[in-house]
Amino acid sequence: MCGGLGTRLGEMTVDRPKALLEIRGRPFLEWLILSLARRNGVGHAILATGYLGEMIEHRFGNGSWCGVRISYSHEAQQLGTGGALRNAAPFVSSQHVFVLNGDTYCRYDSRRLLDIHLRNRASATLWLTRVRDTTRFGTVALDDDGRVREFREKAGAPRRQLVSAGVYLMQREVILQIEPGRAVSLEREVLPALVGRGLFGVVGETDFVDIGTTESMMRADLELAGELDQLGCD
Repeated sequence: MCGGLGTRLGEMTVDRPKALLEIRGRPFLEWLILSLARRNGVGHAILATGYLGEMIEHRFGNGSWCGVRISYSHEAQQLGTGGALRNAAPFVSSQHVFVLNGDTYCRYDSRRLLDIHLRNRASATLWLTRVRDTTRFGTVALDDDGRVREFREKAGAPRRQLVSAGVYLMQREVILQIEPGRAVSLEREVLPALVGRGLFGVVGETDFVDIGTTESMMRADLELAGELDQLGCD
């Protein structure tokens, strides 16, 4: 999902979508696709574009990029994360859909995510991580069996809690239930509605970074320094 406006970044996103802001000499979206290919064996990515989406299409072209087949689902108007996902549904044929936010990065284990998702016969399974400061993020509470108990609003004070890392495994039928053509939030509407209806979480051990603010972009630059050799593609 890479169609957001990136309003908190001010002038940095006036002439380019947030997903194309460069980190360590690469557009952030490239890091996500390289991780899909190199670490998780994904061969096809659907880019849900919106704001200045033609720039993303120009960057990655039609066909394949670094061994990954690229398709595009473009929204003519802002549909939110849930609406963008619903807009991309016609491009998906598999029963299980792997979904990534286009402005966050972490190391995740897609095989572990799938195993737990299938074992629980889940509607959706979230990859979660602990962050030291949750003032910018809503948090997630789990039961002992890994079932999501509740979503909490952004915390008022810094503390270490579980947050969604922007990595999801969802059943296609859940996506098809989203009303098409309407702005819908995945985080505020779709996922909270699944609490008690097969929504699970998997806790990862690695931190994640995002590019939502200029400060977090600086941290992303430091964190991704160690990925250069492992995710290279000329």
